[in-house]
Amino acid sequence: MDTKPTVTILGTGYVGLTTAALTAMAGMKTYVVDPNQSRLDSVRSGKSFFYEEGLDPLVAEGVKHGLIVPTSSYEESVPESDIIISSVGTPDNPDGSSNLSYIFAAATEAAKYLKPTAIYVQKSTVPVGTGAKVKQIFRDAGITNAYVSNPEFLREGTALFDALWFDRVIVGGDDVLTLEKVLGLYRQIELSREAIAQLAGLSAPAAYSNGRYMMVKLESAELIKVTSNAFLTLKISFANSIALLSDNVGADILEVMDGTGADKRIGRAFLNAGRGYGGGCFPKDVSGLIAAGLENGVNLEIIRASQALNETMPGYVIEKLQDVLGGSGSLRGRTIAVLGLAFKAGTSDARRSSGVAIANTLIRQGAQVQAFDPKANQEAAETLDKKVVLAADIEHALDGADAVIVATDWPEFITYPAEKYAQQLTGTVLVDAMNRFDVQAVTNAGLHYIGIGRSVLR
Repeated sequence: MDTKPTVTILGTGYVGLTTAALTAMAGMKTYVVDPNQSRLDSVRSGKSFFYEEGLDPLVAEGVKHGLIVPTSSYEESVPESDIIISSVGTPDNPDGSSNLSYIFAAATEAAKYLKPTAIYVQKSTVPVGTGAKVKQIFRDAGITNAYVSNPEFLREGTALFDALWFDRVIVGGDDVLTLEKVLGLYRQIELSREAIAQLAGLSAPAAYSNGRYMMVKLESAELIKVTSNAFLTLKISFANSIALLSDNVGADILEVMDGTGADKRIGRAFLNAGRGYGGGCFPKDVSGLIAAGLENGVNLEIIRASQALNETMPGYVIEKLQDVLGGSGSLRGRTIAVLGLAFKAGTSDARRSSGVAIANTLIRQGAQVQAFDPKANQEAAETLDKKVVLAADIEHALDGADAVIVATDWPEFITYPAEKYAQQLTGTVLVDAMNRFDVQAVTNAGLHYIGIGRSVLR
């Protein structure tokens, strides 16, 4: 394209609004379409409705200069756009398969207004074969618009960083010229990277080699994203399986994984034992991949085993606490502080959060729970048991507690002095559900340390 394209983003979630902020700051007029008026009102005010480092300044600047245009209307946005990016939700069905109703509804509605030269880009994570179904929707509507799969690889909490200093940008389809036009959008963002990063308050990594632009088949692009996420969950579950063994043989899982990850063929990343993975991507993508395998006659047994182990980890954390407090039934009437409700530090997202699962399980076992998260209290409230008391800060969460479980590694939890934990707690037990504390510092403060695969108690 000789001039910068006009873009429409369908959906203003983590991926949609982050992408919109980047295209706008690269000089492209960007419509953001969402039926949720409260989300649109937030964007109009120059703010994201969720927490993501560096995003608000970009949204504010885009709205101020008319480069981000919030709307609920396809008719207002799609006919004006050269590239339409679908980033609508793909929740999972009760059987674990992906619910694609929003994907197909967005495509059906957009098909009414697409100009003939417009490119429809699927950025939502979808099972392999979805693109073929969307293309059939277009054929049924009597249009022949190009369709491209463009999976996202953004981590919540570091989404802008990941987009600006990317590993790879992947586009899948059957026409090279169309794929190059979509890649051109990302090349424009890369050219504006320094200015965008400065406005967002982000710093470039110390060492960075430019990421790759990759053109692949449509089906390959659809499969790459879920395969990547499934492999990362395998590494987490593998580390947790070895942590279970470490707890029984007297090994330290951090030492084991450091030594294992030092092998360049393996690498240390994601070999982290703890309370298990969560969030809006990993659990859903793993379930979707398993379902896609079964639909196509393939039983992905290793991935199913990884998923099953992950689901046991919040319960394992609680079992370790029970062992110290006196065994079965020892939680009844106890007050337990849970620090961390977001599924990971750096985000307000509490979907499939291990911290929430731990808090709810404690309630079911008769404990009183005082929980706190610096960003996710509000979002977590939707799935927390109503008996959980949401505290305003660390001190109120710890006040009168018999034990504390640190379930998310927010810096303010990890750097909170062990002596202050000891002073605030009524009891003496600190459960490090992510293996982030210095064991010696905790024990020197007079606390009973419990880690996952760090068998100091034995």
